[in-house]
Amino acid sequence: MEAVVFVFSLLDCCALIFLSVYFIITLSDLECDYINARSCCSKLNKWVIPELIGHSAVTMLMLVSLHWFIFLLNLPVATWNIYRFIMVPSGNMGVFDPTEIHNRGQLKSHMKEAMIKLGFHLLCFFMYLYSMILALIND
Repeated sequence: MEAVVFVFSLLDCCALIFLSVYFIITLSDLECDYINARSCCSKLNKWVIPELIGHSAVTMLMLVSLHWFIFLLNLPVATWNIYRFIMVPSGNMGVFDPTEIHNRGQLKSHMKEAMIKLGFHLLCFFMYLYSMILALIND
């Protein structure tokens, strides 16, 4: 059973790594003026809820399967994703808003957040991989 938990976590983490890379590429395209702000934000906002669901699912799975360290490691990032989604001002297009993305350095902060998430998901990937191998050996 434990191996199944880590296999699912590993697959979910691969999807989250892909999303982080996609966010970085799309934001850097906006930074270099290859795409406009409206299309960039609509592309990114489409993936905010799947990212939120994917990360929250792994966090809850670790809670249910009693892997406390991994749960506590994932909890701040999951909480941040939920907070960021809930705190979108009314009238905005979503977490990424084309009218505000160039104001007050938001583009740089979104890029920095995507880079931090990529590093976090890469760390989690190797942690899940190690835990999966350990669970398979011990079964």
